[in-house]
Amino acid sequence: MADAAPVQSDADLAHLARVVREGVGRLNWRMRSESDSDSPGPAVLAVLSRLLRAGTHTPKELADAERIQPQSLTRILAGLTERGLVTRNPDPRDGRRQLITITPAGVEVLREYTGSRERWLSGALERALTPTERQLLGLAAELLVRVADA
Repeated sequence: MADAAPVQSDADLAHLARVVREGVGRLNWRMRSESDSDSPGPAVLAVLSRLLRAGTHTPKELADAERIQPQSLTRILAGLTERGLVTRNPDPRDGRRQLITITPAGVEVLREYTGSRERWLSGALERALTPTERQLLGLAAELLVRVADA
């Protein structure tokens, strides 16, 4: 949006939503294209990231939190377990459930991937934006996190 007029109508909100969606989507696709071809897929990264941020989860908690179908999560967890990126242990309170925990190898994979993306993004921000625009983007990023958590 070129002007800083307050958003007042449903049409303004719809336009803002479209612009934000397109910008976030294009940035996401660009960051993926800049990553290594051996990088984990988005669902795998989401699972590892959630385990790193929020700690041990049951498979159901992971599926619900990441909005992944249980069948898809089963395949993801099998691959992560095989690669040694997560461990599965019986829940001491309910032996029928498993507890999924990220391993140090999983943390390292996540750090390498995010570090690579962040290095590309910081370079792009430096090349494309003025210092003032970078400050504004920082504020907008905080707002996007609030919207995502709403």
